[in-house]
Order: sequence, then structure tokens, then C-alpha cells
Amino acid sequence: MSEQKVAIVTGAGSGIGEATAKRFIRDGYKVVLNGRTKSKLEAVANDLGQSDDVLVIDGDVGSQDDVTRLIDETVAKFGRIDVLVNNAAIAVMGGIEDVSLEDWNNQMNINAGGVFMTIKAALPHLLKTNGNVVNVSSVSGLGGDWGLFSYNATKGAVSNVTRALALDLGARGVRVNAVAPSLTKTDMTEGLTSDETLMEKFKDRIPMQRPAEPAEVADVIAFLAGHDARFVNGVVLPVDGGVNASNGQPKLG
Repeated sequence: MSEQKVAIVTGAGSGIGEATAKRFIRDGYKVVLNGRTKSKLEAVANDLGQSDDVLVIDGDVGSQDDVTRLIDETVAKFGRIDVLVNNAAIAVMGGIEDVSLEDWNNQMNINAGGVFMTIKAALPHLLKTNGNVVNVSSVSGLGGDWGLFSYNATKGAVSNVTRALALDLGARGVRVNAVAPSLTKTDMTEGLTSDETLMEKFKDRIPMQRPAEPAEVADVIAFLAGHDARFVNGVVLPVDGGVNASNGQPKLG
């Protein structure tokens, strides 16, 4: 078995996933890039420029067959799994009268079901390496949003799955943590970050008065996955510029 650590990153074709893959490569990991669009994954792999240390496996984390293939091909290529980063997600906006059952099921299957299936499939290998899982939740998994209830439900599930599995797996040597970003500049949020009026509202709520850059979230993921966080387990760590420091009241001064 290779001694070089191996990290799987889902949703690695852009945004936080891409930035996380780049950080892991800098830290000396072998990295598996997973996502639904192979061309985007290959573009990221080309940017990384470490052909022997990068494996592209396209697939949908909402599919049991694709998840099984992801884990099997990773182990066949690299012989081990040390870190699993569950980043893949979709978001459907709208109130309960707007969101269809199909939207609800699809979102729940990818955002929460994907976390369940990938951890379950990777666990035998994580137990061998005393590896760990870092899930990407959201501030939307710590409280509610207007017009985003179905996404809130999925990310709330990710946050509590993280806490519960940390209890179940910690004594077996596998840590489970999560990050909870606020608005981050990614392809998925481009419609939000390009809206100047909306961004002024975000600046009013984010003490640092800007969205996060993907690399700023990736650096925290790398910390949670690494040796320095070896006694950190069951944390859902906000990476939010201070959003959760507020009690929700408006500015008084």
C-alpha cells in the first residue's frame, strides 16, 4: 500500500471542490476528482499538472452504482483512502408551493443521500487508514433561509449526520467533521454574486462584507482533514465571515 495519502473530492469540477483538490495536491496527497461532468474534471486535472497523483472518475453521488465505482476505482488505482470530502450538491430555490416532489427527492438524494452512500462505501478503507471525512454543509444547514427550505433540509441533514457519525465512528479511529460556508463565489452562486442589489444585502449581514473565495473554504477543509485537527471530531465549523456571530437582530448603531 502506498504511504502517500489519498483524498477523494466530490463536486471537484469547480468552486470549493476544485479549490480543495488543488490544496490537497499542494499538501502532497494523491487526489481523486469526482463529479458529473467529465470535461470539467479533466480541465481541473490538467491545471493540477500531477498526472500520476490525480485520478478522474466521473459519476453522480446520487447513484449507488456510481458511488460503488468511485470507491472501487480509487482503491484499484491508489490502494487506499485517507480522506473523503463530500462537496457535491445542488440547490433548488422556492417556497413549499414552488418546489415539486421531484425537486425535493433529487436534491435530498444528491445532497444528503450522496453523503450517506459515499461514507458507507468508503468506510472499510477509512478504517484501515484511520482516515476521516469532511462534509460540506452550509450556514443553510445551521438555520433557515427565506425561499430555500428544501436546500435547508438537505444541509441540516448533512450537519446532523456529521455529528452522529462522529459519535459512532470516533472510537473506531475515523473522524467526521464538516464545514458550513456562507455565500461563496462559485459557479452555483454566480447569479447571486452578480446581483449588486442582493450583494449589498449580503454585505449588511456578513461582518467581513464580502463572499468567501473557494480557497478560503478549501483551506479549512484541509485543516480538518489534516494532522493538526487529529482531536477534532463532530464539528460543523462555520466558514462564514462572522454571519453566525449575530443574534439576528438588525444593526442598532
